[in-house]
Amino acid sequence: MQKPDMRVDFAGIRLRNPVIAASGTFGYGSEFADIVSLNRIGGFVTKGLSAKPMAGNRAPRLIETPAGMINAIGLQNVGVQAFVEKKLPLLRSYAETACIANVFGYQVADYVAVVEALNAAPGIAAYELNVSCPNTQHGGMVFGADSGILNHLITRVKAVAARPLWVKLSPNVTSIADMARCAADAGADAISLVNTFVALAIDCETRRPRIANVTGGLSGPAIKPIALRMVYEVSRAVSIPVCGMGGIACAADAVEFLLAGAKAVQVGTASYADPRAVEKIARSLERWCARHQVSRVTELSGGMLIPEIERPTDKPADQKPVTVEAGK
Repeated sequence: MQKPDMRVDFAGIRLRNPVIAASGTFGYGSEFADIVSLNRIGGFVTKGLSAKPMAGNRAPRLIETPAGMINAIGLQNVGVQAFVEKKLPLLRSYAETACIANVFGYQVADYVAVVEALNAAPGIAAYELNVSCPNTQHGGMVFGADSGILNHLITRVKAVAARPLWVKLSPNVTSIADMARCAADAGADAISLVNTFVALAIDCETRRPRIANVTGGLSGPAIKPIALRMVYEVSRAVSIPVCGMGGIACAADAVEFLLAGAKAVQVGTASYADPRAVEKIARSLERWCARHQVSRVTELSGGMLIPEIERPTDKPADQKPVTVEAGK
């Protein structure tokens, strides 16, 4: 069999393969250049970028949990201007690897300001909006938890964005499909999901929370079954492409997300255990496709086979029909 075609068109962006390094786990890309062959992965998403530099939360802000980790880094970053001036130029030799800029803020104007600052910067393929942030203008309501606030945010950012707009949804909602439909209706070009789940861990000896921020975001293999279910629901609810993530640690995990309906995947927490995880998964996915005679990786997207559900009959199968004689 010929070498499988791993190329993917995702929201107008050509990726050499569907495996992307997730935001918050891969720095600004350049930090991993000496460890990971950036030319072997589909792309990477930068740490979240804000209008001004942020120091993040106090320690401890990251702990290991069974089959995962909880983090409350607090979106520490150098700020959009420092990224454009100092970080982005280091990536010019990786033009064929998509650089997606993750953007966040605490007011709609913050998001708009960051995107406008990035518009003129070369080498960025798309923007990914982190909508899991509290909106300080609405009493701390998370952008991604209220359809009206989410619609307003995406509409405003889409109006100024010079590149495709991905929206990274919060899973901490009643209906992920409804929020995805809201994002698509507001003009999003793609959906990324899932972000982390709000979680808590307590040290029973000290009786104190193990994270200084008290709660944090749970990620890793522990969340994979829930993330898969949400990717499946969203891919059936919207027509725009979905980038799935949540506990991907090997090629088979990536295949599951593709079969559930994702067109691309992101690898996050696995990079903490192995900094080369995203590259290894990309290469392993190609070998998986070759072994399973998948000529194009795009054939996998939405390919989950769902068995027909047997519907119960009106009466038990072993019940014999009752014969009633006329006149009785």
